[in-house]
Amino acid sequence: MKQIFNVILAACLLLALHACTDETIGVSITDGMSSIIEDSSFVITGHSVRNDRVQMRTTTKMLGTLQANGYGQLYAEAVTSWMPAVSIDTTGTKAEWIDSCRLKLRIPNRNGFTGDSLAPMRLNVYLLNKVLPSPIYSDFDPTDYYDSDDLLASESYSPSSGWLEVSTSYVTGTNAYDTVRVISVPMPVELGRELFNAYKSDPSVFSAPKRFANLFPGIYITNSYGSGHVLNIKATELDVYYRQRGQKSDGTDTIYSGKCQSYLASTPEVVSNNIIHYDVDDAITSMVDNGEAMIVAPAGYEVQVRFPIQDIIDKYKANIGNNQSVINTLTLTLPVSVPLTEYNIQPPTYLLMVKTSQKDNFINGDSLANNKDSFYAVYSPSQKEYVFTGLRDYIINIIKNQGGVATEDDFNFTITPVDVTTYSYQSSNYYYGGGSTTVVTKISPMVSRPAIARLLLNKAKVSISYSKQICKSSQCTKPQ
Repeated sequence: MKQIFNVILAACLLLALHACTDETIGVSITDGMSSIIEDSSFVITGHSVRNDRVQMRTTTKMLGTLQANGYGQLYAEAVTSWMPAVSIDTTGTKAEWIDSCRLKLRIPNRNGFTGDSLAPMRLNVYLLNKVLPSPIYSDFDPTDYYDSDDLLASESYSPSSGWLEVSTSYVTGTNAYDTVRVISVPMPVELGRELFNAYKSDPSVFSAPKRFANLFPGIYITNSYGSGHVLNIKATELDVYYRQRGQKSDGTDTIYSGKCQSYLASTPEVVSNNIIHYDVDDAITSMVDNGEAMIVAPAGYEVQVRFPIQDIIDKYKANIGNNQSVINTLTLTLPVSVPLTEYNIQPPTYLLMVKTSQKDNFINGDSLANNKDSFYAVYSPSQKEYVFTGLRDYIINIIKNQGGVATEDDFNFTITPVDVTTYSYQSSNYYYGGGSTTVVTKISPMVSRPAIARLLLNKAKVSISYSKQICKSSQCTKPQ
């Protein structure tokens, strides 16, 4: 519905509005009557498509097996190479004094899993026998990359096992601290001793992940027993415990035990991948077959939509005529219905809307939304909707640089579930004092948890708002 609100704007306000926008059509909008026009009479259409091959590009890992009515069955395992420690503490110790090694899997204390927290399960850790390929995708087959005889560890676990620990956030990269639950997996002590000796023999091998991968290609983690939950593993590292010779305060020699150093960690700089197998629930298949726009993560469904950009531009130009104008906003509001599922699986926290022709390059290139051909929105649980607010530059680009004529590429978008990583820092302002500023540092396919949502495209609202200045005939210029 189009709503027109006529207001008399002060000359100074109009001057400021004109000066701060870059798509103003005409010479001046400082004289005459101004109208603010809101139009949401446009229709967006779309359909679901299966997306079961994803380049994850994230250090977050999923592990486990989950069967949930209304969602389907999810199998999640992972492979990773390692970022080695730049230096290993060899002072006053030796390989024989290494007492134990542990693989630490850190999951958020809140929302660190989906499913039954008490379901007993078992994981296996295997040594990889060759360097992982790059790029690597969610349908990766590890069969040729490990030998079943190279089992490093096997451990029972559940989301309620392990212990609570306060540690530096691996997600935001800030100095903030997170409370995590640590699942500790005993690893062969020989592994720590081999790494220690390798470092003493040639420390330069530990200076670069690619060189180190030739020494130690990495590990494969899989679920070997049980079903009932999947973990969201936000950080993975190998800790080595050892004894070290030292001196007491009185100068006498002593041996300190329980010393610990992280030899290896999974970081954004190394090849890491989630292996996802998702079997669709019949209820979802039925909804997709009936034309419902379903979003399912991870490696499930995304939605392709046709955005009515030409209709918007044509109507905008027809309403403006020979008058001056300023586009204020262009937004897309997507209402959501949450399907009933076992374990109450919720919609993705974030959705990315990107031109379909650029989607693969966006994901593979580790890009960020630019508000011209890619946008992201945050789910509102209270409103049950996503609102894409940053589409103004998208329409301005077509009007200014393409003469207002949209290409086929401008119509077609893919909406896909993503995880968004942010960085927060303290900022200061001379007038308003200090505050916290948050910037987006990474957008990657969603693997933080299972998610599902039905996008109600028939109730979606595409809304444009613009200011129209009715000018004198001698001042008017036609829209470009």
